[in-house]
Amino acid sequence: MKGSIRIYIGILVLLIIGASYLELSRPKPVDWQQTYNERHTKPYGLKVFREQLETLCDTVKNIDVSPYEYLSSLYNYYDDAYSEKGTFLMVNAYYDRDEVSTQELLDYVSYGNNAFLSSATFPEVLQDSLNFSYRYGLTYATEGTLSLSSPSLAKDSISLQKGFENVFFTELDPASTTVLGYVEANGETHVNFAKVKYGDGAFYLHLQPAAFTNYHVLKDEHYRYAEATLSYLPKERVLFDSRNKIGGNLGNSPLRYLFSQPALAWAWRLGLVTLLLFFIFNAKRRQRIIKVIEPLQNTTVAFIKTIGNLYFQTQDHNNLVQKKVTYFLERVRNDLYLDTATLDEKFAKKLSKKWGYAEEKTQKLVKLIRYVQNKRTNTEGDLINLNKAIEAFYLKQ
Repeated sequence: MKGSIRIYIGILVLLIIGASYLELSRPKPVDWQQTYNERHTKPYGLKVFREQLETLCDTVKNIDVSPYEYLSSLYNYYDDAYSEKGTFLMVNAYYDRDEVSTQELLDYVSYGNNAFLSSATFPEVLQDSLNFSYRYGLTYATEGTLSLSSPSLAKDSISLQKGFENVFFTELDPASTTVLGYVEANGETHVNFAKVKYGDGAFYLHLQPAAFTNYHVLKDEHYRYAEATLSYLPKERVLFDSRNKIGGNLGNSPLRYLFSQPALAWAWRLGLVTLLLFFIFNAKRRQRIIKVIEPLQNTTVAFIKTIGNLYFQTQDHNNLVQKKVTYFLERVRNDLYLDTATLDEKFAKKLSKKWGYAEEKTQKLVKLIRYVQNKRTNTEGDLINLNKAIEAFYLKQ
């Protein structure tokens, strides 16, 4: 028996080892996630592009904080100028910078600097400031051709498939815009690369960021399109918007400064975790004393007896009779939906049918009600007779 168990365990171990070997030796699947990270070698990373920037530009500096944090630190309020000139460069699938950073970037460009933004989307604040709009094609396209407007760069056109987005500009301000490139898809040609003057500087807006990824820069001679596109930029320092942020975007949160400082951010997280642990462990050890709440007593019967004794002692039989009649007619109106304005034989017949009570007895009850209503002074006997008749009606006796 023990020998059989050992055999089974051995077989199980061999199966686990074999499965692990097959899993580890199997080639890793290609990760097509669109990271646009300058450190990634994935197809949609920017490692090759970032490395080639060093050869195309004078100097390249990674910006590992939000654009607002970096650019605002360069501004000198006394001189009313930025201490560092250059071109801010961002390549990403979607424009994900916060509004505060976008506004700071607009200010930076207006002081004679430049910005190269390659993204399939742009925020409204940028569209409103630069007077442009864009949209996606009405028909789906999996392939497109990218070209540049300059005749000398016509040979650098490329055909894009992987990561292609059929997006293009629909409105551009001709007074401040220079068309630099086009996209052709489904037989239609539209502008997808433009230079827009803003203040003393300019924005270079590009709508096909996939052209700068590792996959396309290394494919055939697609790198020539990336080089030709960047050739429009002035030869100056490039501020590369890194995907590896220290503090991330500021956003519009009241705690944005706290999260922009690593020490404060960690103190905030530690405080929240400590508070959560306090609640968890303290809730198990302590509990408030549960107060015993006595149920409310039903004092209806006692109240009725008190009122009844009061009227009986005062001998106000007429008042009790009128109240009994009023209450009875009110119940007839609410429960049976009958009009009690005229208490005649016709009313008695309707009341008898509605309640299911003998018509003869119902007629007597109605007559008794008319009698006590018209009588100026009711006696104790009238009150007793009326009460018995109404109770018999309720009980259908």
